[in-house]
Amino acid sequence: MLRNYIKIAWRNILNSIGYSILNVTGLAIGMCVTLLISFWVHHQYSFDKFLPEYQSVYRVQRNFNSNGDTLTFATTSLKLADALRTQIPEIQYVAESDWVRNHVLLVGTKKLYVNGTIAGTDIFKILQHPFVKGNADAAFKDAYSIVLTQSLAKSLFGNEDAAINKTVRFDNAHDLTVTGIIKDVPSNATFRFDYIVPSSYIYATNPQIKIDGLSSFSNNNLQILVKLKPGVSYEQVAPKIRNIEHIEKGNTNAMNSYVILQPMDRWHLYSNYINGKDTAGFLSYVKMFSIIGLLVLIIACINFINLTTARSDKRAKEVGVRKAVGSQKKQLIIQFLTESLLLTMIAFVFAFLFTLLLLPAFNTLTQSHISMPADNFYFWLVVIGCLFIITLFAGGRPAFHLSSFNPVKVLKGSFPTGHSSFSRKMLVIIQFSCSVALIISTIIIYRQIQYAKNRPSGYSLSRLMSTNMNDNLQKNFAVLKNELISKGIASSVSTATSPATDIWWHSDIDNWPGKNAAETVEMGTILVSEDYFKTVGMNMQEGRDFSNAADTTSVIFNEAAIKRLRLKNPVGQKITWQEKNYTIAGVVKDALMVSPFKPADPTMFFCVPEPQGNLLYKLSANKETHHSIVQLTEIFNKYAPAYPYEYAFSDQQYATKFNLEQLIGKLAALFAAFSIFISCLGLFGLAAYVAEQRRKEIGIRKVLGASVRQVWVLLSKDFLLLVLISCLIATPVSFYFLHNWLLNYDYRVSIGFSVFVLSALLALSITILTVSFQSIKAAIANPVKSLRTE
Repeated sequence: MLRNYIKIAWRNILNSIGYSILNVTGLAIGMCVTLLISFWVHHQYSFDKFLPEYQSVYRVQRNFNSNGDTLTFATTSLKLADALRTQIPEIQYVAESDWVRNHVLLVGTKKLYVNGTIAGTDIFKILQHPFVKGNADAAFKDAYSIVLTQSLAKSLFGNEDAAINKTVRFDNAHDLTVTGIIKDVPSNATFRFDYIVPSSYIYATNPQIKIDGLSSFSNNNLQILVKLKPGVSYEQVAPKIRNIEHIEKGNTNAMNSYVILQPMDRWHLYSNYINGKDTAGFLSYVKMFSIIGLLVLIIACINFINLTTARSDKRAKEVGVRKAVGSQKKQLIIQFLTESLLLTMIAFVFAFLFTLLLLPAFNTLTQSHISMPADNFYFWLVVIGCLFIITLFAGGRPAFHLSSFNPVKVLKGSFPTGHSSFSRKMLVIIQFSCSVALIISTIIIYRQIQYAKNRPSGYSLSRLMSTNMNDNLQKNFAVLKNELISKGIASSVSTATSPATDIWWHSDIDNWPGKNAAETVEMGTILVSEDYFKTVGMNMQEGRDFSNAADTTSVIFNEAAIKRLRLKNPVGQKITWQEKNYTIAGVVKDALMVSPFKPADPTMFFCVPEPQGNLLYKLSANKETHHSIVQLTEIFNKYAPAYPYEYAFSDQQYATKFNLEQLIGKLAALFAAFSIFISCLGLFGLAAYVAEQRRKEIGIRKVLGASVRQVWVLLSKDFLLLVLISCLIATPVSFYFLHNWLLNYDYRVSIGFSVFVLSALLALSITILTVSFQSIKAAIANPVKSLRTE
């Protein structure tokens, strides 16, 4: 019996090959989009969950009360790490960590800049990456040690066996012994690195760093990871760590700040803090695209339903005859569901192939490393379940609709079509409402990105370059700066503790005029060399720039910092920072150093005579960039021959701040195009069906003198009306969701009425193009042939 069902289903598919192709194409594209989104969503949810005991791992954060608003900072101090390690017995391991950044590794003639970090000795007991060679207990017993990933070990030594116990010169300063090799850190890890050096190495080679770090809770330039003991919950630890900084200070009344922990499984998706609590940051986009994937699949299923029920009159006599010769309704339902399942399976085969072809491009677009889990049993189990669900959803209504026909009425040529016609119209409205909403979303996202891009940044990043400093460059900074300027390569040169497009350090101000009792203010802190503001193109609002490298008792604030401190006539007033007094020399205009979508961060700048970690240099305007880079390479290789010359353009670094929004915009545009295309496939099929149904009517009208335009209007007006209704429905729905999305940005575009008009015109234009082919084809057909056809 099943074989017979399949044979008949296959025959019916071939007999209606045109409609079958439309059905399969729509379903295949819908499934392909859903597969791609499903893989991406699963990848986002899998972040950090590959590590053993990840449920016990937390990141330390600090909340600050700022004029009633709670601000959250990930930067922490070495003193806080020491307090958590010694005073909280419920915490099993604590590891302070520098931020992941480039350091140079030298092995023989090989010299590579590689991303890695410097972390506490217990880091691998917290992040339990599997060791290929060595183990977590012995890896960092020696301060002069390093742990590499497999890929890095192969790059430096050929393979992991050759790397173990060999030496690597770190930043051309000291030789470190390779004491461990771990598997490559997966792409779905929040904390990614290619090697780790123990923090004991830094303390051994520069003891002052540890002395300074342990001297104050205000030296916040690290991140801290902790692992709780088995059976200990965060709720047990939270009250003990909340005020640990103030208890250490001996001031239990100072409650302006407190310490919190964020669980590892929330690091990636819950990155947005509002009033001290982590909320759905990236998770909101993951949910949004999950809904979009489901909507695209539903749109494809609606095509199937519409095209199948629209052709019900073609199958009506078949149903009548089958019922007349004794077929039961159940058998007819099984027959139509078998046909639906066969079409669905064919569509999935094409969807699978499309996904394989598109996955590399999709990975490039989303900067992911997603692979097709074809060897995963659970993947196929889910696929089979989804195929049956899609079969029931897409084929269920046509099956029950067609099998319910009265055989007597059908064989007499009379069967109801009004209800199914109304249902088809409703489904078309749902289809295009979703598609128009996606078009509106794409336009708003694009406008929001452009709005932020056109926002004045507050500094000049054009032709500004940066290079990480090393010991050789620091020793030769004065002659390097002089040579760059004297040869006309750079117009100005400076250094800073942060790149021009970020703030790496936050610290507290001890005292300032008008400070309230127990008030704490933390702000961005940047140590700079002279000519810093000239190099990055920041302008003074009032007061003066640093006079020279010896101007070490002055401080310069940006406008946001002055506002935060509530200072009137700030120039000349005194503040205290790290127990030293400073005079406010000037106020610089705000620059968007962190986010182009938010207000400028309150920031203070201190001039120091020693060169800092980021070398900033402004290329001269009268030289070609590529010629300058050739000269720069020669000069940097002369002063730091052990280091490869690497550089970055600050305007490109600033552009990366739009990466997330641009990704969301590209994905929204891509899926909007897919949904519109699928909807148009259905519209194309329905238009062909309507034209075929009204063939004789059109022939009569043409004989009576109807023009091509009149016939076109006759066949197109109903579809245009449905799409117009869809636009009216999509407008308030999309406005509601987009308005809430824009509230995430302090600097945002307004949603104008023109966006909805433009989206409606675009949807109507696409509809006209889709329907016109069938309408014009029917309008120019020979009416004699139409009227002769029985």
